[in-house]
Amino acid sequence: MRLLVTGGAGFIGSNFVHQTLASRPDVEVTVLDLFTYAGSRSALAPVADRISIVEGDIADRELVDSLVSTSDAVVHFAAESHNDNSLAEPWPFVHTNVVGTFSLLEAVRRHDVRYHHISTDEVYGDLELDDPAKFTESTPYNPSSPYSSTKASSDLLVRAWVRSFGVRATISNCSNNYGPYQHVEKFIPRQITNLIDGIRPRLYGAGQNVRDWIHVWDHNDAVWTILDRGEIGETYLIGANGEHDNRTVVQLILQAFGRDADDFDQVTDRPGHDLRYAIDSSRLRKELGWAPKYESFTDGLASTIEWYRSHEDWWRHQKERTEQGYRERGEKTIAP
Repeated sequence: MRLLVTGGAGFIGSNFVHQTLASRPDVEVTVLDLFTYAGSRSALAPVADRISIVEGDIADRELVDSLVSTSDAVVHFAAESHNDNSLAEPWPFVHTNVVGTFSLLEAVRRHDVRYHHISTDEVYGDLELDDPAKFTESTPYNPSSPYSSTKASSDLLVRAWVRSFGVRATISNCSNNYGPYQHVEKFIPRQITNLIDGIRPRLYGAGQNVRDWIHVWDHNDAVWTILDRGEIGETYLIGANGEHDNRTVVQLILQAFGRDADDFDQVTDRPGHDLRYAIDSSRLRKELGWAPKYESFTDGLASTIEWYRSHEDWWRHQKERTEQGYRERGEKTIAP
């Protein structure tokens, strides 16, 4: 099988490449990545001699067409995904998430190539904190940021290309991922690396916003389950029942470092901060037989903390650049 992985140098994509090579030796992997600040060649270094790496833009229709034409399947991870960045400068999110997805859809349409589209639960908007409901495949879209609105747009393009042109595609909307190789601008690795450096964690507002966490290895295992057994044209939600508010996540990280659970600072909340995300993944579990390996968030978090402790050589250089950028913009923290 010849597999094209877009965004394969990013957090989730690079983990997907590692997991694929470890479990499916018959798969030939080509990574297409623009190598923006969020793409890491070092994340692929351990397997670089076993894959093909192409530096390029998914909105480059000629390049994309040439790569898709020699592929049996495409898994589309590439995306601009930082909410705060989308508020500051929306255009890169439109370019990559909308125009880039259009480019890929036209190529897989032309060459009749299987396509899987990675999306987010943020397309559904948010839930009230006291609402027992969870997002399902039938939840109406209600995005609230430039990031989530462009991801919603890309999902709708996929659905239209399936219905209008018969593209062999599936979609998955996942909850918040965490794990190895995640950029230190993101919530969990930023708190972990701050504590490694002796810096007190910072939390938006009261920290009541709830996210549904899933370890990246479980997410990628679900993607392969959908590739193998998913029904063309369908959407599957990927989640591990990992709902925790941001305050609890910070406290669990502090406790893992042997620090007092309240040893953090609170800062002004960001505009339009979604209250709660929660995924109902029962369809994926019942119809395709998938289940997460990290049933316990604390176990997955402990594994992630150990990874960042032992891979400082991977994140140290990006940490310095990231913190300098936040200082220049006067931003104090980030949150999911």
